[in-house]
Amino acid sequence: MSGQYDPEVLKKLQRYELEILNDFTKVCEENGLSYFGFGGTGIGALRHGGFIPWDDDIDLGISRQDYKKAVEIFERDYADKYIVVNAEKFNDFPVMNTHIIIKNSRFITTEDKRGKYPKGIFLDIFPIDNTPDDEKLRNKHLKKTWLLSKIFIIKHIPFPHLPLKGFKAKIAHCITAIMWLFLKLVPHKFLYNRCLKACTKYNNVETAHAAYCCGSKLRGNVFDKQQLYPLRKIRFENTEVYFPGNLEDILTDEYGDFMQIPPPKKQKNHRPDVLVFPDELKD
Repeated sequence: MSGQYDPEVLKKLQRYELEILNDFTKVCEENGLSYFGFGGTGIGALRHGGFIPWDDDIDLGISRQDYKKAVEIFERDYADKYIVVNAEKFNDFPVMNTHIIIKNSRFITTEDKRGKYPKGIFLDIFPIDNTPDDEKLRNKHLKKTWLLSKIFIIKHIPFPHLPLKGFKAKIAHCITAIMWLFLKLVPHKFLYNRCLKACTKYNNVETAHAAYCCGSKLRGNVFDKQQLYPLRKIRFENTEVYFPGNLEDILTDEYGDFMQIPPPKKQKNHRPDVLVFPDELKD
């Protein structure tokens, strides 16, 4: 989903997201956990010194081991302020990453409406796993994890957002709706565990590559560890955030000339159908 915000509403949303970001980076740095911004968050840091002006989320990667620790700390020490939402805790959450949601807020998209899991203003945390150095093995690994993660989404969302329009979109949604009918019979935990096992297959092997294995793009979000480490801090709005050491090359490989502002039609975000701020909603 994408749409135009009232400028003041977007700025307010970004301020709340920065609040979650600051708490998350504090937890990581106090506990020796290694995170990094990537994707649009990286573009925003280099091109704008913070958010891409029309963007409404922050994407952070963190190694699988540190990801587990960060989630545990937030559940233990920040339960009064945040709700940790992922597919391990909620049997209708449709993706393989984690949302850290600020309490007393609402952020509900069209796709979210089916699920009963908590929905609010959130920070996206993506677990990063090892992936093979051999290109054929890596492509096989990423293809399998990508496919399993999309099946997992369709289990919960019969009409997921697709990068298609018109007749092609209608045909694709007919297929996903049929799949959804069959997948209703498959337990959530079974699909989740299958996907998790595939993602973490190479975590006990030393590799020079890592990836978020369940992204929207097949073979997207792959990192050469020589480009990734050592991490470096870059200013992001009112704070400093760790990013890949060679962020420029990573973004160029993924997006081409990322410093070029895209035309309005390609300026995408995740504008929700329902947005309520914490100062507007009480328990």
